Amino acid sequence: MPNDLIQPHVDAPAELHRAIAESGRDEAERFRQLAEEARVGRDEHREALETVRQEREQLREAGEMARDAGEDARVAADAARQAAIDAVKATAEMLAATLEQMKAVEEMRQTLRDIKKDVNTLTSN
Repeated sequence: MPNDLIQPHVDAPAELHRAIAESGRDEAERFRQLAEEARVGRDEHREALETVRQEREQLREAGEMARDAGEDARVAADAARQAAIDAVKATAEMLAATLEQMKAVEEMRQTLRDIKKDVNTLTSN
């Protein structure tokens, strides 16, 4: 058992080199993990930007459709206004024609009354 007391020869520079190498591997792994986390964060950010871009595009399209619908409504309102104006003019023309007809009928009645009066005056003389 005397050999049990003999300790193996420890190479201090080699041991230091192993410890430095292990520390370097640990640090490299930590940087790799940080880089992976940054990549994941960058991917999530890119996806969020794409979602925002799509939503803005949808809003732009909705705005364009609303503008088109507003323009269509304006054109329809103008057409309805013109139709109402035309209807009022037609009604006024019809009323004017009816008034002229009523005046003509009244003139004919007056003429008939005058003729009747003249006939009565002639027969009584």
